[in-house]
Amino acid sequence: MNLIGRSITQEIEGLMYRGKAILIMGPRQVGKSTLLTQLLKRSEKPLILNGDEADVREMLRQTTSARLRKIIGNHKLIIIDEAQRIENIGVTIKLFTDQIKEVQVIATGSSALELNSSIQEPLTGRKFEFTLFPLSFAEMVNYHGLIEEKRQLSHRLVFGYYPEVVNSTGLEKKLLKLLADSYLYKDLLALGQLKKPTLLEKIVRALALQVGSEVSYHELSQTVGADNQTVERYIDLLQKAYVVFVIPAYSRNVRNEIKKGKKIFFYDNGIRNAVIGDLSNIEKRSDTGMLWENYLMSERLKLSTYQDMDVNRFFWRTRQQQEIDYLEEREGKLHAYEFKWNPKAKAKISRTFLNAYPESETFLVHRENYEDFLVR
Repeated sequence: MNLIGRSITQEIEGLMYRGKAILIMGPRQVGKSTLLTQLLKRSEKPLILNGDEADVREMLRQTTSARLRKIIGNHKLIIIDEAQRIENIGVTIKLFTDQIKEVQVIATGSSALELNSSIQEPLTGRKFEFTLFPLSFAEMVNYHGLIEEKRQLSHRLVFGYYPEVVNSTGLEKKLLKLLADSYLYKDLLALGQLKKPTLLEKIVRALALQVGSEVSYHELSQTVGADNQTVERYIDLLQKAYVVFVIPAYSRNVRNEIKKGKKIFFYDNGIRNAVIGDLSNIEKRSDTGMLWENYLMSERLKLSTYQDMDVNRFFWRTRQQQEIDYLEEREGKLHAYEFKWNPKAKAKISRTFLNAYPESETFLVHRENYEDFLVR
């Protein structure tokens, strides 16, 4: 496989051996192991402990600093992979940071479900936390240049950015179907969070067909045959498993603004398309606008996360169907974005919005200028 540099590698290297644990979370199959390989080059004697192995889980489940010293020996870099599978892992890592300060611990987890809940409290003030997503537009531009990556746009809209998919020309459909079938819900199933996996699949498919549209939990519950609370809980689990993310409605000044609305996007276009069973070429599709919006939203999320941008994300709509695709609130100022696939399409920013928020900046993002939106 081609080794494509990840945006957070250099930052992680700069934070090593500063007395803090380093946590790297994200979906399965996004390259956490490859990232670790790059980081391991800096250490002569790394110790890798895999939470998928039963004996490792037992050793680290309830331990003491004295026992940890025996486990690690002379190793100075300790990698705990799939850390979410280890009971009380937060307390164990706390022992490293408090009692074995000369050691650097890096823990990775493929799900935020257990890792977040079991780590946050014991590691308050003791960790640097990162999220690794599928490959990004900016990372691919750094890898093979802007011209080549823009040439790949139609391909990315359909097949997305999972590393193995990007690196396996000709096998994209097979690999995406495998990802969607085998890995998408693995953490949710393994952690016993799901009572009805088939219901979750119905919800995911329904969300995939509504990308870019406002989502009503009530309407969704009627579609899939479940109550509102169950639908809301399953969507929350999908967020924690890095399948989807939610963008709320923005409401401050206008009486008829939608106040409690939400849109739901997928972290990866390829997964979205695999879920609905449509991996056909972009030229043959009727959902290009949906794919374009999902692509821009997910790539902007990656960029702002990797660059530590302090951003609040919204969409805006009134009951009269006036709408702004995407709002960013940065440093107290609103930035409004309209997305158009066709660069010749006319985009008109709502006069109601401009009157209500006259200090906001407005932008049109289309396929001939989108690099500024996804790199800077």
